[in-house]
Amino acid sequence: MRKTLALASLSLGIALVSTIWPAVAQVPTITLPVPLPTQPSTPPELQLPLQPINIGNTCKPVSTCLGWDEQIFGSKGKPGDRKAVLAAIDNSLRYLAKDSAIASYKNYPVPGITSDRVRRSLLRFRQIVATAKSATQLQAAIRREFVFYKSVGNDGKGTVKFTAYYEPVYQASRVRTSIYKYPLYRLPQNFDQWAKPHPNRINLEGKDGLLGDKSQLRGLEILWFRDRLDAYLIHIQGSAQIKLTNGKTTSVGYAGGTDYPWTSIGGELAKDGKLPLSGLTMPRLISYFQQNPLELNNYLPRWERFIFFKETSGRKATGSLNVPVTAERSIATDKSIMPPGALALINTSLPYPAAGGKLEYRTVSRFVLDQDTGSAIKGPGRVDYFMGTGKLAGDRAGVTGGNGSLYYLLLKK
Repeated sequence: MRKTLALASLSLGIALVSTIWPAVAQVPTITLPVPLPTQPSTPPELQLPLQPINIGNTCKPVSTCLGWDEQIFGSKGKPGDRKAVLAAIDNSLRYLAKDSAIASYKNYPVPGITSDRVRRSLLRFRQIVATAKSATQLQAAIRREFVFYKSVGNDGKGTVKFTAYYEPVYQASRVRTSIYKYPLYRLPQNFDQWAKPHPNRINLEGKDGLLGDKSQLRGLEILWFRDRLDAYLIHIQGSAQIKLTNGKTTSVGYAGGTDYPWTSIGGELAKDGKLPLSGLTMPRLISYFQQNPLELNNYLPRWERFIFFKETSGRKATGSLNVPVTAERSIATDKSIMPPGALALINTSLPYPAAGGKLEYRTVSRFVLDQDTGSAIKGPGRVDYFMGTGKLAGDRAGVTGGNGSLYYLLLKK
């Protein structure tokens, strides 16, 4: 998505705005296992990204232990998402059958993690998920049959920063009008031949986003939006579902991008003293630009990278592995160091709908599949969690932020 969902998080994510306030857990914190002996003097940058850990044989109460994922089975009259988990596993299995997946594991640096072991682990996990009668059964089987590899995190001690991304739904027109005037562009046919440094955002769309006929992208417009911020957020997320003005629907996905690094617009606003960095979330960012629309011209160009799109005709959001990403069951990580398509377990706090339209935070132990990446997701201490599609997913993603832990699960030898 960014990523291919450049959702780069995207892409990659990932990632819209770094939220730095700690989430307040509403349920007991998961009991964390003890790492196996390591060399404490080894700098984080020289450590392998994943290390096997000893999770122990006993942990009580089980609902506070790693691997307790009640969302699969549902609770309080709400259905579980077992089918979604199985679908996400199947998507990873399809990826792992490709020659490109096999090649990506040939030089993987962590001993014992191979494409074959990742595949076998997914097949066994699928069997367990399909037949388990409860979260207790699932947890017990996983702890008995799998090795837990913990990410060393951003500090060498396992601290991982979590953000979330989603697939937005926007209204757009296929033709430019006085109202719908901010375009998304398709990838130029000769893009591979563009000289570097590439043109930046201002070069391609102008400071106000309306360079139009004077842009070298003239004629490559796919859709037109009424709000420049809508189009910009799609650049960040890397994909979107679209409601057309003629009543039909379509979707767009990531097709490529210019060669510039990620720049956080929220961070730029904080640097200039326009918003406080503490508690800076996507809803606050959007609210600021709604109240100060002319500031869009000053801040959006600071992310110089420009994203190109292709129409995907309603296709589900797709990650960097070119398989669909699944709401609350797919994550984006740095694929230069993390095992693509693998089974993972996250332990962090996530927002959920509560009474009165509010969001409350719960500490979760959640099985996920690593199926995406993003330009803002770098190193072993970053995870971008895919919330899903639509407004609620966006509301939740926009206030997701905080630290947690990341584990990869592989069958014992």
